[in-house]
Amino acid sequence: MSGLTDPMADMLTRIRNAAAARHDSVTLPASNLRVAVARILKDEGFVRDVEVADGKSFKTMKISLRYDERKTPMFRGIQRVSKPGRRVYSGKSEVPRVSGGLGITIVSTSKGVMTGQEARAKSVGGEVLCKVW
Repeated sequence: MSGLTDPMADMLTRIRNAAAARHDSVTLPASNLRVAVARILKDEGFVRDVEVADGKSFKTMKISLRYDERKTPMFRGIQRVSKPGRRVYSGKSEVPRVSGGLGITIVSTSKGVMTGQEARAKSVGGEVLCKVW
């Protein structure tokens, strides 16, 4: 039941599983944080599209996955860093880099959710949500 205690881990697992099964898209419950993370994945080219829809009782989000010509997902790995039991924060100077700059870190800062590169440029630190490479 990790989806109930950690919605971010649930979202990343659903994306990872859908990509492994070569699905075109994955639909999941939306929250402001999840939508912000999904939009970063889209901006960085890891997913094709993000659509948010108002459901009857809660918002849902449809993430269209992106593959190359051999039907390989655009990301090799997607990993949760900060978890409810062990939060991981980094200062503005030590925001981690992923795969020597080939991947991205997604950080929740006081100025919003952004990539680690943006956080370094704006010199803000925050909670390291996940890594994608």
